[in-house]
Parts: sequence; structure tokens; C-alpha cells
Amino acid sequence: MIGKFFHTPPSKQFNYRPRFYDPDKEEHDNRVTRIKEEMGIVEEKVDDGKPFRANLRGQFRNADAWQTKSSSDSRKSQNKRLFVFVFILAIAFYLYFFY
Repeated sequence: MIGKFFHTPPSKQFNYRPRFYDPDKEEHDNRVTRIKEEMGIVEEKVDDGKPFRANLRGQFRNADAWQTKSSSDSRKSQNKRLFVFVFILAIAFYLYFFY
């Protein structure tokens, strides 16, 4: 118990890949594909295994999705440590002033 009393969980790691959104390029690509469809030109699509996402708007709306069970477990353990620390301080003050 004492060994884990001052233990802090390791920092969260994540894989961040910055994205660049160019509305002009997206509009141009949409226009080109629409014109090709009107002319009857068919392109073969290469499946790379990744789902297609044409629009970036609305992908970051779920703000609570990053909180996982591990963060709630960490919060619970921190609250336990705080309670134990306050309890030990209360006992120490009681023994110092009234005993």
C-alpha cells in the first residue's frame, strides 16, 4: 500500500497524425468526379482497406469519446490516495494536539 501511495500513472500516449483540409481541392475533386460521371468515364477504384471519408466536418463532435475506463480507474485511485492522505493527517493532528 505504501509503495503505491505516491504512484502516479504514466502519461497517456496517442498517435497524432495532423490532417490538412483544403476546401478548394475538395470542391475541385467533387467537380471533376461529377463531370466524369456525366461524360460516362469510369475509373477503377483501388481498395486500400481504409474507409472513405470525404468530409471532415463533424468528426470531432463527441468530446467524451477520449475518456476510457482506464482514466476513470485512475481517477478512483487518486481519490483513494487523497482520502488516505487526509485520514493520516487527521490522525497525526489529533495525536499531536490531544494526546
